[in-house]
Amino acid sequence: MLGTYYYHEIVRKTIIGFGTLFNDIHVRHTGENGTNFSEIEVPLAYGPSQKFLARITQQADLNRAVQITMPRMSFEMTSINYDATRKSSLVQTFKTCDDGSKAKKVFMPVPYNIGFELNILSKLNDDSLQILEQILPYFQPHFNLTIDLVDSIGEKRDIPIILESVGFQDDYEGNFDTRRALIHTLQFTAKTYLFGPVADSSDGLIRKVQVDMYTSTDVKTAKREVRYTVTPTSKIDKNDDGVIDELDHKLLMPGDDFGFSETTEFFADSKTFSPTRKIDI
Repeated sequence: MLGTYYYHEIVRKTIIGFGTLFNDIHVRHTGENGTNFSEIEVPLAYGPSQKFLARITQQADLNRAVQITMPRMSFEMTSINYDATRKSSLVQTFKTCDDGSKAKKVFMPVPYNIGFELNILSKLNDDSLQILEQILPYFQPHFNLTIDLVDSIGEKRDIPIILESVGFQDDYEGNFDTRRALIHTLQFTAKTYLFGPVADSSDGLIRKVQVDMYTSTDVKTAKREVRYTVTPTSKIDKNDDGVIDELDHKLLMPGDDFGFSETTEFFADSKTFSPTRKIDI
């Protein structure tokens, strides 16, 4: 059962989508007259903050170009947990069409929360504040990110990215030759969904929908009944016989352009009923 191979790259897409939120942040330095004399695009990379701190402290030659090392940002996925508050039915499925108008069936997705950590490393306090003010106003406390979760069925969903907390650390230990590092740590949670394998639907197009409405909750004693029926109807001559009839309706596929035939029957009792009213859309 678990041997069916599938890979929707949902977690990977969520990580990439989260990173793209912070890939265009700049830091500006102004002179005494208020003019900008430098503007730095803050580099962003995937990995823990300790990795970049070790690189800064162990490679002294990087100090010659401060803008290359600080300020900078790093992010990483820290956790993935099941979210029972967004649980749906275990056996419920939904159907859709792929690019080839072929019916597909997939079970309802499983809700998972993915934890992220964003680290802001800087040498100057003003640099950190500039970066923070370009991030925090967008999270109140969440920001919706649209991700194409399953390409084969075109399933796109708005994934809330929630800002959980903001931490601060001033890494200034050792002698005066030690490089200072101001670190702001932002914790996020992405409420995403994981889909199982997508299978071909054997049912295809729903050919008929029927709803019976009664004047009483007791069906046996109800004096009136209304039956509402909807069936798909073809808009083109699919079998090329010169007419559009029931034979064409049976050839409809889920991706075709079709209308609907609505039928309403009024039953006065179990034996008599009024004439049928038919509406084609």
